[in-house]
Amino acid sequence: MIDLQGKKALVTGGGTGIGRGIALALAKAGADVVVHYGSNAKGAEEVVRLIEDMGRQSLAVQGDVLKKDDITAFMKETAAFFNHELDILVNNAGHLVQRAPVEEMSEELWHRIMDVNVTSTFLVSQQAIPLMKTTKGKIVNMTSIAAHNGGGPGAAAYAASKAAVLTFSKALAKELAPHSITVNAVSPGFIGQTPFHDTFTTSEGRVNTVNSIPLKREGNPDDVAGAVLYLVSDLANYLTGETIEINGGMYMR
Repeated sequence: MIDLQGKKALVTGGGTGIGRGIALALAKAGADVVVHYGSNAKGAEEVVRLIEDMGRQSLAVQGDVLKKDDITAFMKETAAFFNHELDILVNNAGHLVQRAPVEEMSEELWHRIMDVNVTSTFLVSQQAIPLMKTTKGKIVNMTSIAAHNGGGPGAAAYAASKAAVLTFSKALAKELAPHSITVNAVSPGFIGQTPFHDTFTTSEGRVNTVNSIPLKREGNPDDVAGAVLYLVSDLANYLTGETIEINGGMYMR
């Protein structure tokens, strides 16, 4: 059993979907968790309540991960809550935003998708690093199967952004290795029980996708959370710059 007793964690986008699953899993393993949210205050507060019911400390913090000042503000809240230490950072916040073929995509949409997935990961990591040097912390970034296969229709910008997150994770792993901070990524495939597919995937597309998965089922947030738990535990102390694929066999390296 993974034991994270005494660990201090921040999960961005922790109020819903995969982020919610990760935040709750970290708390179940013993960590105290700051739950970041962008607009879903109700979801974040519910996650905080559930974590506190487990006997752990938790706090909801709000901020737009596209705005540096917002990130600075919620990182200050996190630092104060955790006595200026952070053991675990999960950069989960991200979004497809909108499907659009490249020929029709506006430059504004391209930049928004890149920013919400890549720039946010860079900015949050940048401000978390000083809090993690004393703890020899662990960073987990969220990429996607789209980084490998180009994604579905109209998802070129999203696929490119998630490929950038994957490569950024490798570069950051090298940079932070002298501080004994590890940086890894998880790469979900088709994960159900999330707003993502409720918004962007048709019922027919859902059925067709599941039929193409060797394990013949959708993934769920707990499937992703299990991989994150491993990466932030002592079991993964010698693992850095790697990506764990969580897709039921849809993509095999």
